[in-house]
Order: sequence, then C-alpha cells, then structure tokens
Amino acid sequence: MKKSILFTVFLFTFSGKAQNTSAHQFKYLEYDIEKIQHLYKNNKASVKEVVQAYLQRINDVDKNGVKLNSIITINPDAIKIADSLDHLDAKLKNKPLFGIPILLKDNIDTHDKMPNTAGSLALKNSFPLQDSYLVKKLREAGAVIIGKTNLSEWANFRGMKSTSGWSGLGGLTKNPYILDRNTCGSSAGSGAAISANLGIIAMGTETNGSITCPSSLNGIVGLKPTVGLISRQGIIPISSSQDTAGPMARTVKDIAISLGTMVGEDKADRETMGSDQFNQKDYTQFLTLNGLKGKRLGYLKSMTHGSSKKVDQLFIQTLKFLENQGAIIVEIDKDLLSPEVQEKSLELMIDEYKDGLNNYFASLGKNAVIKNIDELIAFNKNNKEELHYFGQEFLELSAKSKGTKDENYAKAVKIAQEGSREKGINLVMKKYTLDAIISPTTVEAWKTDLKNGDREDIFGGWEAAAIAGYPSITLPMGSIDGLPVGILFFAEKWQEGKLITMAYTFEQTNPQRKVPQFLNK
Repeated sequence: MKKSILFTVFLFTFSGKAQNTSAHQFKYLEYDIEKIQHLYKNNKASVKEVVQAYLQRINDVDKNGVKLNSIITINPDAIKIADSLDHLDAKLKNKPLFGIPILLKDNIDTHDKMPNTAGSLALKNSFPLQDSYLVKKLREAGAVIIGKTNLSEWANFRGMKSTSGWSGLGGLTKNPYILDRNTCGSSAGSGAAISANLGIIAMGTETNGSITCPSSLNGIVGLKPTVGLISRQGIIPISSSQDTAGPMARTVKDIAISLGTMVGEDKADRETMGSDQFNQKDYTQFLTLNGLKGKRLGYLKSMTHGSSKKVDQLFIQTLKFLENQGAIIVEIDKDLLSPEVQEKSLELMIDEYKDGLNNYFASLGKNAVIKNIDELIAFNKNNKEELHYFGQEFLELSAKSKGTKDENYAKAVKIAQEGSREKGINLVMKKYTLDAIISPTTVEAWKTDLKNGDREDIFGGWEAAAIAGYPSITLPMGSIDGLPVGILFFAEKWQEGKLITMAYTFEQTNPQRKVPQFLNK
C-alpha cells in the first residue's frame, strides 16, 4: 500500500514532541458496530471500502508513522472476503457482525493464509488444519477477520521477568497513549490495536489478567467470560482450568453485540457442555441505564494498597460517583485469595501447560513444525533472538512435570478452585449480599523495560475471578498523567449479563474513554 503523504506533516503537542498527524486523521475514528452497519444500510459505504480503510489505517499507524507494532499478520484475503459480502443478498446482510473488521490474537487458529504463531519464531510457518470454533462463529456472524495481533509470546507464560507486549516474531507493541509505556498482559496487541482504531473488535485470551490488564492500560473495554462460555478449541492453551477467549472493544455495547455471536456448546471443549442453559444469544438486552441503582458493590481496601496513590485516589472518587448513581458500596474485610490458592493456581497451570501444548501440536497433524514441548524448548535454545531478553523457565518447568498425571495435580485444582470460589468469591458475595465486587483493574502503564521485565508491584483485581473461572469486565475509570486506568467489575459464574448492565450504566453516565494521542515523552 502507498505510504500516505500525511507522514510528512507533523504537529506539536503540549509536551513539545513532534507527532505524525496521519495517526489522528481517520475517516472512521471511534466508530462502533452500529455506526459501521449504518453506513452499509444507507449505501454510504461498502464493506470493501471500510475494510480497505482499516487496512490503510494499520499501514499508516502500525507499520509506518508511529509504528505501534500491534499487528503481526494481515489477512491477505480480507479485501476479497469483504467484496464477497457486498454481493450477498440483502436479507443475508442482517447478521450481528456483518462487515465488521475484526482482529484476532495470534494464538487463535484460522484455516486460511495466516499462520497461528503465539508470537514465536518456532511457529512462524505453522498453519492450522481448521478454523477454531470461535472463528467459525465469528465468520457465521458476518465478521471480516482482517488480521492477527501481536501478543506477549506464548501468552506471557514462557519465562520469568518477561516484558508484556514483546514476542520474538512480532517485536514490542507500544502503548498508543505514551509510546514508551507498557501494554500489559498477553493480549497486548489486541488492546493497543483497538485503542488505536485499527479494528472494531479484537479477540483476546486470558488465563490470569491477559484481557483485563491490556484493556485497562490501553483505555478500552474488555470482557473475560466465565470459563466454558466460549469454546477454547483451536486456541493455543496454557491452562484448561482458567483459559478463556473474550472480546475487547471501545464500547460496552460492542462487547454485548459480539459476545452473543461467540457462545455455544462445543463437544471439543467439555467445559462448554451444559453452558447453553446459561448463555445468551443476545446480550444487548442488558444494555440499560439503571444498572447501578440499588446494586450492592463490594470492594477490598487491600485492592488499593499504595502501588499507585493516584490510582487509589481516583478509585475513591469513583466510589463516590457510584454512590451518587444509587449503588450501595460495601467494604469487604476478607481477602478473596490466600497465598496457598495463588500457589496452587500456578502449579496447575504448569501441569496443564505441558498436556495442553502437546495436544495442540498434535492437532496440527503431520505438518506440525513443532511436535512437542521439548522440541519447542530446543528451538528456543538454538535461536538467540528468542532468548535475548528473558528465558523460558515456565516452559522448562512444565516439560519436567508429569503434566495432569502428576499425583498432586488433582489436589492443586481442588485447592485453587474451592479457595477462589466457595471459600472466596461465592463466600464474600453471599456474606455481604453483593451483586458484584469492584476494584481498580490495575495501575497506570509503566515504562517498558526489556532488560528487567514488567513492573512487579502491580495489583490485579482480576486474579480472583481468573483463578475461579468467573467473569469480569473492565472499562475506563479515568486517566492519570495522560494514561488510562480501568475499573473492574466481577461476580459469580454466568453473570456476564449483570456485569454488562453495570458497566454500560457506568460508561454512559461517566464516559472516560479518550482517543490516544501517540505521545513521545
């Protein structure tokens, strides 16, 4: 694609740093699903024109210009797919995601010309044999998958002292608000790309914080569903107990629209069996403006323990706002997780990782470029680029384990799940008669440090829900020194609708989403 002449034009921000104006000039800036589909219905744009515009946006912002580096692969058939949608019969154009440009985290299988890599050089030529269940559902809903996003390599479970947003294949994703700041969690590219208006929806995955944290740091909305709501078939795994995919978008409404297209029972993922009695095909029914009135919201003072005094102050101000909206704020005096539960969660992740990776490699058939976890470890040792910044301790620990056949595995699962569910979230919600628990999602974005890895003193309100396999949603709560900070709502399993209601009311009555300015400070 031709480089835009706008790259030669610059403006100066209040900080005195030069910026490229092409990053701020986009025909569909901050558009959502409804606005895009309104164009189609009124013949003001074709799907092909919209997809072309987003591909140009990726070229201008991600590959050139500010070089955000949030996209690993562009779908070479995106324009062809868009053109085919334009030629459908009118009655077939009423699908919920018709013509919507969507991005996928690059650990989700597609059976097309895009590899599925987990950000690893080892899988740069790894082409799945079929679409993941999730991708089939998105295509059926009319979505156009335009590309795949960068991620923290192997979903940030390769080595200790890792840097979020970096992968051997994709390099480092930058934060679109201040470019030297981190993007957090393994769905870093998905968060940065959606914040920068490189797509309408992105799919992320989370084991522990990998949807919620990047959504917070990149100023967008992210939903981590109940484990079992969305099939994990065809997604490169870490933990069968905790893994889930989930949507990331700029608005709660887009989350609600897209979520209903993804749910469903899948025999290839036993966690989904029986979920049809709890899921909804249309989550937009929960988009009401009285979602906070009378709701009992619990918060832990330990969630505001001084890692960032500015975040603490912002959260306290937000509690007052919630009260003004009719919510009842309840202080909780019991921690949701014990150190033992956190320890056992890590143990089971290590055990499940081995079996999960080996099974995934087997799903690639005879043409699998890597056949097991040991081959992966050996590949990394022979490639200096992979281990240049940090090691592969988690891969090595997993390879040495007995996997889910370990004699202590079942005990670890029991302790982690009971401790986070019956003795954790369930217990607290029942004791205080709560509708949800809230917290700051995390601190504001820190400066990326490839040598020393991520900041270690961040608190994650997401962890209890992640270990329990329960749903959580984060959305912008405010900004600190130009950096977005999220608020997190979480509850018991299958409560996505209730969380969407509360988040939507918060968003509509206290809008805090700010368009990123790609600052150099």
